[in-house]
Amino acid sequence: MADTKRETERKYEASADASAKAHDETRLPDLTKVAGVSSVRDEGVAELDAVYYDTADLRLAADSITLRRRTGGADAGWHLKLSVSPDVRDEIREPLTDDPPPSLVALTRSRTRAEPLVPVVRLRSVRDVRHLLDARGELLAEVSVDTVTAQRLGVPASGATTHWTEIEVELADKGDPAFLDAVGKKLRKAGLRPSTSASKLARALKDTAPSWQKPEKNRPDPPASGTAGDHVLAYLREQYESLVAHDPAVRRDLPDSVHQMRVATRRLRSAFRTYRKVLDRTVTDPVAAELKWLARELGVDRDQEVLDARLHARIDDVPETLLMGPVRGRLRVWSVAGRESSRAKTLAALDSRRYLELLTALHALLADPPLRPAASRPAAGVLPKAVHKDYGRLARRMESALSLTHGEERDRALHSARKAAKRTRYAADAARPALGKPAKRFSKRVKAVQSALGAHQDSVVARETLRILGAQAHAAGETAFTWGLLYGREEAAAEAGQSELPQVWKRATAGKSRADLGG
Repeated sequence: MADTKRETERKYEASADASAKAHDETRLPDLTKVAGVSSVRDEGVAELDAVYYDTADLRLAADSITLRRRTGGADAGWHLKLSVSPDVRDEIREPLTDDPPPSLVALTRSRTRAEPLVPVVRLRSVRDVRHLLDARGELLAEVSVDTVTAQRLGVPASGATTHWTEIEVELADKGDPAFLDAVGKKLRKAGLRPSTSASKLARALKDTAPSWQKPEKNRPDPPASGTAGDHVLAYLREQYESLVAHDPAVRRDLPDSVHQMRVATRRLRSAFRTYRKVLDRTVTDPVAAELKWLARELGVDRDQEVLDARLHARIDDVPETLLMGPVRGRLRVWSVAGRESSRAKTLAALDSRRYLELLTALHALLADPPLRPAASRPAAGVLPKAVHKDYGRLARRMESALSLTHGEERDRALHSARKAAKRTRYAADAARPALGKPAKRFSKRVKAVQSALGAHQDSVVARETLRILGAQAHAAGETAFTWGLLYGREEAAAEAGQSELPQVWKRATAGKSRADLGG
């Protein structure tokens, strides 16, 4: 069973000397002089032996991810480290086995795609550990002096070695990050300096790599020029990276992860459709179709999550005297069953060959983009036209929906307008680096429309679910009074929202002209 530990740590270089004797020359300053530290306890010396795994072209290293099998010390086993923020990583642990555990391999799959994981570096460390304690004897931080020998495995540079000494300062669980600043200040005064490498693996790869080898780079570069192609590709790379980065978060069931991954999927698909003058549709359309499939698979889980939160909130707003029958219990059973089903569907999609083929296709498309002639033109002339075209579609759908009387046909029309609003907003967001504040203002206005339409659609879905739950309660011999009450409240909220829609749309279109975005 995987265990997760959040690490907050900083590294310091003990000496510019890369020889093994650097450890003997390292002298930690008196850390009892750091504010809050009452004593320093010697925890002894441990010998650690770790083998790091990656693809042959170092795809995990390119994204600052490490996967290792380590023996020695108190936490021997498999460790996967995922970056959370500067100085902070989640370490996910599994017990020792010969091969990488499937659960950890799955968390790397969006980066590795179909490439196998192989040993790339062996690190042997002699770790001298000290604990910084407060006046109550509680742990504030762990300081370790590590003497490291790294050996490159596999090809190229197999057998190349390097040596160094470094100091790690790891904050205790629930500790104040400001304490690391105080310790760091003391270490710097003693002549130590922050490490230039993010991890031991990063330093080992750098010091043992041939001069021509660099890890594959997944991070997007800013646009190199003002062409439409540069800006569209930068946006696409940003969304691709977001999709890839949220994959392990979805697998770990972290809050909001499904939503963020789904948004990245939709933004990619929307950009392909909006900027078809920049990218060849014969290449992007098949990829867009697969993105639509992925968004649909993720949508089941996300829609369940949103609906579940909405219905629980609605019940919480009902006075206890009006909660008749086992309302909370029935909703709980519905929630658990729906969540289990939707999550299983999401994980099945992420574990499928179809998903891996989609990631591979996206990577290949971005590596060799199918640019059309408009891609070489100035962004300020190409991007506004594409955004305005999407806006025109939104305007037509809104005007058509608002002309209908309330009912199912209008609900469907408003839902269609919502999709157009989302696409228009995404188009404006993609253009913001090139067009600046006008695109930002335009996106904000369209987002207001999208939000209003989204609230209406959520109410439509909630009412249908409440109708079903009420019918189930009645069939079970329970009173359906509360379900009917909730349905009525949703209906009233939808009516109020619809009455405000014309004004929301009017505000969004006020001052609308081609001068808003140029082009």
